[in-house]
Amino acid sequence: MGKIELVGVEKTFGSVNVIKDVDLTVEDGEFVVFVGPSGCGKSTLLRLIAGLEDVTRGIIRIDGLNVVDLPPAKRGLSMVFQSYALYPHMSVRSNIGFGLKMAGMPKAEIAQKVEAAAAVLNLTPYLDRRPGQLSGGQRQRVAIGRAIVREPKAFLFDEPLSNLDAALRVNMRLEIARLQNSLGTTAIYVTHDQIEAMTLADKIVVLNAGQIEQVGSPLELYEHPQNLFVAGFIGSPKMNFVTGAAAEKRGATTIGIRPEHVATSQTSGEWDGVVSVAEHVGSDTFLYVTVPEIGDITVRAVGELALKPGERVFLTPDSTHIHRFDRDGKVIVQ
Repeated sequence: MGKIELVGVEKTFGSVNVIKDVDLTVEDGEFVVFVGPSGCGKSTLLRLIAGLEDVTRGIIRIDGLNVVDLPPAKRGLSMVFQSYALYPHMSVRSNIGFGLKMAGMPKAEIAQKVEAAAAVLNLTPYLDRRPGQLSGGQRQRVAIGRAIVREPKAFLFDEPLSNLDAALRVNMRLEIARLQNSLGTTAIYVTHDQIEAMTLADKIVVLNAGQIEQVGSPLELYEHPQNLFVAGFIGSPKMNFVTGAAAEKRGATTIGIRPEHVATSQTSGEWDGVVSVAEHVGSDTFLYVTVPEIGDITVRAVGELALKPGERVFLTPDSTHIHRFDRDGKVIVQ
């Protein structure tokens, strides 16, 4: 079991309130991702759950037990950090089993658990190597293996892929997703990368300035953002925002339209603009179009779109995918 509940959780450093009255439930077996810009409080919130920071106010329950007064070792959680924190003089086998050794577990049982974790993580051929003989992705798998052998109630991942290059990030993202699917253990994962959030999560928690802006599945947040912050943070390229007359005629202070929901034409359309930049990446074409009295609009078209900088283009937003926001930045429900 690994249900985690936060009730009215707050964290204050001096006079600064960095986590503000957070209520959240992570169901048993769920993969939840905390996402938000730097300084939003996502890592602090994870550390509060882990017990690495003291809670100023509120309750944190793990399987119904309030753990705010329990030390990290008594909470039944395993944490994987941004830094691998491996012992360079020890073998992979010893690194994975070190925590169990310190807990006094019998050698035979440690060996069995290490072998099982290594098999899950494709580390069996590397068990007798040292960390310096491994790639970055392999070292991160060792760190995850060290967490697995403890058989925790939940895994806590604090930006575990940020030290890897782009190709390794993609591979490790897939491996973490497969691992969580096979183990079925509750996981909370912190990242500033919304692509990681969208691809990994059962549920995303969007944080801003220590507060939860919205909680939902990746598609819920993508298709139905509740405010301008979430609309602008989730999705790549970012949602286009338009104010002024174009928004007012639709009964809003601001309208939002995602790049893939803007049609292009060289003959007619709602907005008349000029291409400033065209990015041709094979599978897609990204256009950055300057529209008088509207501003810059990003367009994503599937495949190759034969338009070049300086060329005139007409744009038409898909009316069924326009998001309307009021003057407070809250979505206007139709």
